[in-house]
Amino acid sequence: MAWLTEARNENGRGNPRECDCRNSQADFSLGTVSPMSFQTRTLDEFRSRNVSAFDKFAVVGFDGFVDRIVHPVATRHGPGAAFTPMATIEEFGRRILAAAGKSTNIELYPRMEKLGGNGPIMASALLAAGMRLKYIGALGRPVLQPVFQEMARRAEVVSLCEPALTTALEFSDGKVMLGQTGNLDEITYGNIIAVMGEGALFDCLSRADLVAMVNWTMIPNLTAVFEELAGRVFPVLPPRDRIFFFDLADPEKRSGGDLSLVLHTIARFQSFGRVTLGLNLKEAQQVLAVLGGGQEPEDEQGLRSLARQIRQKLAVSTVVIHPTKSAVCATRDDTWWVPGPYTSQPLITTGAGDHFNAGFAIGQLLGFAPESCLTLGVTTSGHYVRTGSSPSLSDLESFLMQWQENG
Repeated sequence: MAWLTEARNENGRGNPRECDCRNSQADFSLGTVSPMSFQTRTLDEFRSRNVSAFDKFAVVGFDGFVDRIVHPVATRHGPGAAFTPMATIEEFGRRILAAAGKSTNIELYPRMEKLGGNGPIMASALLAAGMRLKYIGALGRPVLQPVFQEMARRAEVVSLCEPALTTALEFSDGKVMLGQTGNLDEITYGNIIAVMGEGALFDCLSRADLVAMVNWTMIPNLTAVFEELAGRVFPVLPPRDRIFFFDLADPEKRSGGDLSLVLHTIARFQSFGRVTLGLNLKEAQQVLAVLGGGQEPEDEQGLRSLARQIRQKLAVSTVVIHPTKSAVCATRDDTWWVPGPYTSQPLITTGAGDHFNAGFAIGQLLGFAPESCLTLGVTTSGHYVRTGSSPSLSDLESFLMQWQENG
């Protein structure tokens, strides 16, 4: 599939040049671009602003997971890592279906145990970029779980309860996330106040440049938390230029009524700042359907229309959608689209969307143009899936330079 490496807004500005941007190696050979590419414009913004002084303050919440990344074993050849993994979700599905009416045993080979949850992963990416941050969520109580100790050394943390557990089955064409989420029932507005105190909550939110509230799907009481924040907290806080970032996290298991209610609750935050709703492609399709929209093709123009319609129906500042190989956003002014630095051999995929969200939000906080915010999003995600680590701003600039220069 050939991509257009020149980002364009909806009015067609830019000078697109067609090329094949797919990689056969998990490296930084990222595709040939034109001299006036979107990478060039983003680098110009880096160099024209004092990004080394980036020191914004974020409040992020409210989930927390211990992620166990595993590979399902197709054929074992010996001990340890001597096995052939199941390559695709389809292969895994065939194995499951073949066991219907019988039984089967599938070995899950552990690759790593790590900090997980949309909130902690996004928070870690923001910390790597130099933000000051307070995290409120499910990190372990009364003692933090070991996977969150490093984050707690770099940020203020408030732990509400024990974390949930995800077993992430990774394949070449996606991942299957198996969650045990009962602990997240304890995330309520009342529990937040009981643990940290109402004054402390009001204080940190009043100082926040970014308030990111993610993983609505897995937290049953989160709509009620949003309603308390929009109805009780933010109306009494001093006005400031703040960004709200929301990520629903695969709402398929929630009812249409629940999804409609939370979307309109999210829209209420527009009265207190600039609301950004971040979605992957599947989530965006589900959201548009519940808002009464129709299906859109999955090409560039369809993605633009998808983002535009959702933004218009909710009347929020920004809607951003990030499929696997590109990203699009809609604001009141226009829509923008960029390709991503796709690799066919990622080191890790779990958390890629959360890193995109962090990169996009960083661009917004730095005052970058929407096109450059998208570019920082795909660059942050691209660096992470290749290295397994969250990039600093210097890492992002270097990645952009290599993406710009290497063919």
